[in-house]
Amino acid sequence: MKLFAGLGNPGAKYAQNRHNIGFMAVDRIAADHGFSPWRSKFQGLVCEGRLGAEKVILLKPETFMNLSGQSVGEALRFHKLTPADLVVFHDEIDLAPAKLRLKHGGGHAGHNGLRSIHQHIGPEYERVRMGVGHPGHKDAVPGYVLRDFAKADQDWLDDMLRGISDGAVSLAEGDGPRFLNAVALRVAPPRSGGGKDSSKASGREKGPVAMSQGEPAPSSAQDAPDGRTALQRLADRFR
Repeated sequence: MKLFAGLGNPGAKYAQNRHNIGFMAVDRIAADHGFSPWRSKFQGLVCEGRLGAEKVILLKPETFMNLSGQSVGEALRFHKLTPADLVVFHDEIDLAPAKLRLKHGGGHAGHNGLRSIHQHIGPEYERVRMGVGHPGHKDAVPGYVLRDFAKADQDWLDDMLRGISDGAVSLAEGDGPRFLNAVALRVAPPRSGGGKDSSKASGREKGPVAMSQGEPAPSSAQDAPDGRTALQRLADRFR
């Protein structure tokens, strides 16, 4: 059994905030994979379902971000799970928008939701770090993450959430590379067709244009035995 916890703040006021991208991720998984209805439990909202052969509980703590560890810790203890069974989805200001990384263990980098989880269960759990970009100055971070995503963000945000849902089975099964590939196929799908740069894409650089057999090279100005240059001979052929 796995516990997937999405971090955010409860209530309609915060629903579209950058800080709530973790809630958005587990909501998409629940909707796409036929999970049970959400219900109140563990100081949060939970639903259950299967991802492949793995039973998975989705959790959205309603303790507000800074106390997320209370809800996550309670859910782990109730189901007799360890931190190794936990995957946390959260916003990451140190990644550009549309970038996503997996990380196991390590510090919380000042993220208050992760800080709280560390306090309750320690650091040895999996994180899905979902890039939302940085406002440019650390003093602007609180206001930035508590504002809604801009309209310009909606396309990449939808692609990222769809990719997370596409790869959810792989994530539950512990196949991180396949999960990341599923996200990449949504966020940055390979271009179809060759296009102008198809030779570079295949690892080949364009060479010089081939000349037909027996045709003189127009770039050569070396004198021929009959005293004419190659260019003069070429011109004479068309007189």
